[in-house]
Amino acid sequence: METADRALTADVIAALRYWPGVIWVGQKNPPDPVDMTVLPPFFNEVLHNLPWWNRDWKVDRVQPGRPAETGDHRSDPAVRFTEVSIPGTVASGNGESLPFVARVGFTGDRLIRFQAKIGDVVIGPAVAPAGRSEPHPFGRVLTGLMDLRGIPVREMARAVGLSMSTIHMLRRGHNPNLLQTRLIAGILDMSEADVRVIAGLDDGSTQ
Repeated sequence: METADRALTADVIAALRYWPGVIWVGQKNPPDPVDMTVLPPFFNEVLHNLPWWNRDWKVDRVQPGRPAETGDHRSDPAVRFTEVSIPGTVASGNGESLPFVARVGFTGDRLIRFQAKIGDVVIGPAVAPAGRSEPHPFGRVLTGLMDLRGIPVREMARAVGLSMSTIHMLRRGHNPNLLQTRLIAGILDMSEADVRVIAGLDDGSTQ
């Protein structure tokens, strides 16, 4: 079963939308309690879909979440996007326990995004096939910016003095370097500092 675009049950949605610590205009305060015990099995099923996940670890406790994005509550619930963070813990078979936070984005009854932080490690579904490194997120941003500006690969390559194959590699997720971001920034009519941040080179790197 795919992690994203999967159906959520009404009980899971109710638990994800249970925010007793948040006061909404016109909402009952405190809200009626819901069954939070449906979330650990749901999170465990999502994590178990990751082929590298160690099934000795299981989410064993959760707390009510806090919304990060609630969308427009006046809009149709079928298209309204909601993102929420749910804290809790995970436990291993040998009794070890670590803090856990799930960040869940959904629209209507469809799961759109899932990310978990266990201890200090952030995990999520893989994009690349098993055995291949994950593409750098700069590639997707670069592709979108070029498309929005109507800049084809050939024109970008000629303007920055790089080969077309290099531009294709960057768009596919190859790690950019400082020189490439500097050259690309001018063509995108963006500051070099902004492109460095997007490329993850805002740490004083000179490479």
